[in-house]
Amino acid sequence: MRHAVAPAENVENNYFAVTDVLKICSHCERLSKKDLGVRIPRPLGNGPSRFIPEKEILQVSKVDARTQSIFEDAFAALGRLDNISLVMGFHPQYLGSFLRTQHYLLQMDGPLSLHYRHYIGIMAAARHQCSYLVNLHVNDFLQVGGDPKWLNGLDGAPQKLQHLGELNKILAHRPWLLTKEHIERLLKAEEHSWSLAELIHAVVLLTHYHSLASFTFGCGITPEIHCNGGHTFRPPSLSQYCVCDIANGNGHLERARVLMERMKQLQECRDEEEEASQEEMATRFEREKTESMLVVTAEDEECVPSRDISRHFEDPSYGYKDFSRRGEHVPTFRVQDYSWEDHGFSLVNRLYPDVGQMLDEKFQMAYNLTYNTMATHKDVDTSMLRRAIWNYIHCMFGIRYDDYDYGEINQLLDRSFKIYIKTMVCSPEKTTKRMYESFWRQFQHSEKVHVNLLLMEARMQAELLYALRAITRYMT
Repeated sequence: MRHAVAPAENVENNYFAVTDVLKICSHCERLSKKDLGVRIPRPLGNGPSRFIPEKEILQVSKVDARTQSIFEDAFAALGRLDNISLVMGFHPQYLGSFLRTQHYLLQMDGPLSLHYRHYIGIMAAARHQCSYLVNLHVNDFLQVGGDPKWLNGLDGAPQKLQHLGELNKILAHRPWLLTKEHIERLLKAEEHSWSLAELIHAVVLLTHYHSLASFTFGCGITPEIHCNGGHTFRPPSLSQYCVCDIANGNGHLERARVLMERMKQLQECRDEEEEASQEEMATRFEREKTESMLVVTAEDEECVPSRDISRHFEDPSYGYKDFSRRGEHVPTFRVQDYSWEDHGFSLVNRLYPDVGQMLDEKFQMAYNLTYNTMATHKDVDTSMLRRAIWNYIHCMFGIRYDDYDYGEINQLLDRSFKIYIKTMVCSPEKTTKRMYESFWRQFQHSEKVHVNLLLMEARMQAELLYALRAITRYMT
C-alpha cells in the first residue's frame, strides 16, 4: 500500500534532505537569541544512533532512490520519520516490509482499538526499559484519544490490560514457561476476558515491541530532537565526540578472511562426510544450549528501571533466566513438532487476516537478505552464517531444528559476538557501545544493522512460537 505524496512538481521544488529538518537558518537563530530571547534546543546526540556515524546513516537516502521514496511514504503516513526507520534505511527492502507490517498492526482494521494497541506497545517496550519506544507510544496513545489516567501506571488501566501483564512478563523474559493455562485465564476472565482474535493481535504486538526494543538498544538508537532526552540547550561541545567514532576499526580484516575460510571448510565437510546420526545431532544441540548459559550477558550491574518506565509493567525484578538455573528443566521445543511455517502462520492468518502473511514476508526478508559481501570481500555466500545466527538465537530459547548441525555455531560465532547476541536478545537494556564495537570490527555498519535485523526477527519468531503453541494447545 502506498501513501499519498505531494505532486511531483511540488516535491521537486520543496525537496529537502533529512538533516535540514534539524537545522534553523542563521538569521532566524540570531533573531531568536538576541531579539526574542528564545532558547534554541540542540540535538543531544550526534545523529540517529550512538553507535553509527550520522553521515553514514544520512548518506543512504541521498544515494538510494528507493530508500528516499520509503522515507517520504512514512513521513506522509505518520507525520514523522523516526530514527529507527533512518537506521533501517541501510536495508530498504526490509524497511518497506517492516513499515507495512507495523502500520497494519497499529492503524488498520483489527480486533483491538487504537488506544489499546499503543498501550500494549508501551507495556511491551517498558519490560526492557526502552524509554525511546515508551515515549513514542505515550504520545501516540494520547493522540488517538487514550485516557491519560492509564499512563499513571498499569494499575490505572482497565482490568483487561492488567491481566495481560503476566503474558507480557513471561513472553519478554522466559517464553518457554508459557502454558495453555495462561491462555485460558485470559480467555475466561468473565467480563474482562479476551477473545481469541484480540489475544492474537495482542501477542503479535507484544512480540513486535519486545524484539524492536532489542533492535533499538542494539543499534544505539537516540531520541529525536523533539522527544524527551533528545535535546539540550547547552552549546555544542567537541567533548561529545569520541575517537572511537572516527577510527571505527578499519583493521582486523583478517577476521573476515578467517570466517570465510571456515564457511568454506564446513561446506566441504558437508559434501564429503556422512551425515551425523539423530542422536549425535541432538547431543550437539544440548551441548550448544548448555554452553549458551555460560555466556555472560553484560559486565555492568543490574539495570534498575526508573519509575516512569516501571509503572507500566508488573514485577520489575522478573527477568531472563537460563533454562537450568536452580534446577529448572525445560523440554526442548522441536520445530518439527510445531513450526511457524506449518502451524503458527495459519493460526495467525485465520484469527487476524493478512497479518500472518506480512509477518512471514518480514521473517523471510531478514533471513534471506544478502548482498553477497562480507567486509571488503564480494561474491560471498553468507547463507551458512545467517543460518548459524538465527539458529543460535532459537537455541538460547530451547528451540531445536533436527536437520541442523549445531557444531557449526562455535566454528562461526566467536565469544564476543555471542555476548552481544545474548545481551541484545535477552537483556537488551544492558547493550553497550563497547559490545557493538567489539564484534566484527572489520565489518561495515550496514552489515551490523543487518545482523541486528536477524536478531530482532529471530527473537520475535521464537516468542511467537511459544505463544502460538500455547494457544493451539488451549484450542485443542
